[in-house]
Amino acid sequence: MRVFVKAAALAAALALAGAAQAAALDQFKAFVASTKSARGEFTQQQVGKPGAKAPKSAGPSSGTFVFARPGKFIWTYQKPYEQVLQADGEQLYVYDKDLNQVTVRKLGDALGSSPAAILFGSNDLEKNFTLAEGGTRDGLEWLNATPKAKDSAFASVAIGLRNGVPEAMELKDAFGQTSVLKFAKFEKNPAIAANAFAFTIPKGADVFRH
Repeated sequence: MRVFVKAAALAAALALAGAAQAAALDQFKAFVASTKSARGEFTQQQVGKPGAKAPKSAGPSSGTFVFARPGKFIWTYQKPYEQVLQADGEQLYVYDKDLNQVTVRKLGDALGSSPAAILFGSNDLEKNFTLAEGGTRDGLEWLNATPKAKDSAFASVAIGLRNGVPEAMELKDAFGQTSVLKFAKFEKNPAIAANAFAFTIPKGADVFRH
């Protein structure tokens, strides 16, 4: 009886392990299909080209995020300086608290093939990105996303997933610089107020529209 129980437990453990190690593309498609909104925390670190030292000024940034598909999000940098990127589904607002300055862009133009479109945009990712498996690294299954647009600000984006949830992103620009983001306290489908993404221009702020 004990042997049977142990064998059953082992089989269950192997099944769970297999599920956890599902292909990155399958995990990501399931994440997109099942996640209408989310919130959590992030850290961001810029690194240079392989073998090159990162600038001393390129210290880590950190903050919080919340999003609701399609195209609504608040990405808040809290350290080392305060900045908010907020989209209401139509406009993208970039607010620099120190400068008391707001830059406004049409969301479609600003999102497009950007990394934000991967997490916050519509479900039609393959319209703007070529998706491919990136293998296993650091305990995560990686998905590589290459923008189809030639004028994209990024050459490639990699997403690391575990148990169907993104835990990391690597954004490589055309100059070989890479930004590494790590996510924590990722909460799927929290209750979010309907007007949570409406942006209010701070009093006295300079506004620039593009």
